[in-house]
Amino acid sequence: MTSAALREELRRLSLAERLELVEDLWDSIAAECEREPFPLTDAQLEDLERRLAEANSDPMGGSPWEEVRERIRHRPR
Repeated sequence: MTSAALREELRRLSLAERLELVEDLWDSIAAECEREPFPLTDAQLEDLERRLAEANSDPMGGSPWEEVRERIRHRPR
């Protein structure tokens, strides 16, 4: 079966069936990647290390979640 045909068959499933399938797929992915569910590229790992070092160098920096949430809610779309 081609990928397009499979997608078409999946669209014919009920919402509950598709959600169950998504859950099953997610569980199968997690089982394959137990130690590192979402492996990072070297570039992503370097960026993460840089951001962690930046955050650790200024523990009082940043903004409270409430403030960030309000900025997100009020930004133009």
